[in-house]
Amino acid sequence: MSIRTVAVLGAGIMGRGIAYVAALGGFATRLQDTDAAQLARASAEIGELLDKGVAAGKVAADDASRARANLEGVATLEEAARGADLVIEAVPERIELKIEIFAALDRLAPPGAIFASNTSSLSITEMAAATTRADRVVGMHFFNPVHRMKLLEIVRALETSEATLEAARAVGAAMGKECVVVRESPGFVTSRINAMIGNEAFYMLQEGVASARDIDRALKLGLNHPMGPFELVDLVGLDTRLSILRFLHRTLGEKFRPCPLMEQYVAAGRLGRKTGRGVYEYGS
Repeated sequence: MSIRTVAVLGAGIMGRGIAYVAALGGFATRLQDTDAAQLARASAEIGELLDKGVAAGKVAADDASRARANLEGVATLEEAARGADLVIEAVPERIELKIEIFAALDRLAPPGAIFASNTSSLSITEMAAATTRADRVVGMHFFNPVHRMKLLEIVRALETSEATLEAARAVGAAMGKECVVVRESPGFVTSRINAMIGNEAFYMLQEGVASARDIDRALKLGLNHPMGPFELVDLVGLDTRLSILRFLHRTLGEKFRPCPLMEQYVAAGRLGRKTGRGVYEYGS
């Protein structure tokens, strides 16, 4: 299937990043969000990224101009789904919300459209069951920041067809991504490993093994990780990480029980960069 029009649902950090690489990849791109202010912020940030890319010599000026022309902000699911070949959902990690959206999309999008979820851990098969096109539902798990991270984790659900997987691979390649295909399982590959590392880091912090900065430094210098586990969780969001851990704990058992200190941080509203305070504090 040839993909020409991509709709991205949700103009948060991940949605705007996906819209950026989609527009730059040559796709007619609709970024949907019911919050007009969120859409405006997303559009401004995408414009800034394009400007920086051109200034740094990483994006050709003509490509940046085409990307701006490719991008459109819309307010409703109806507008986003109309005529779309691929719809990528990037809303908060709540399975009930995603199922509701997929069921609505099934009524609104063209019969041949492919639906993808950017979920980092939830069941694509469960989302697909809310539609009449389970063979055309797939996971496309991007990584933050989307414009820099090369990996795209493509998740095969129970009934995902080979044609759908190939279409997802082709879209990922056009977006400049390296694709890996994984069979659906809790947390897939990357979220499962990252959740365990981050959770263990919190247990070490709780036990006083070392400071957060020294744990981060140790993993960066000793294991060659580009970011320490606390730097990463502050970027991703402690509430998002905790939600993933709770899901993995329910599905995979005790080794994923969330650290009590992480639970405390979330209860205190220390969610990371987005709130100005997580494991570390950030200036306004």
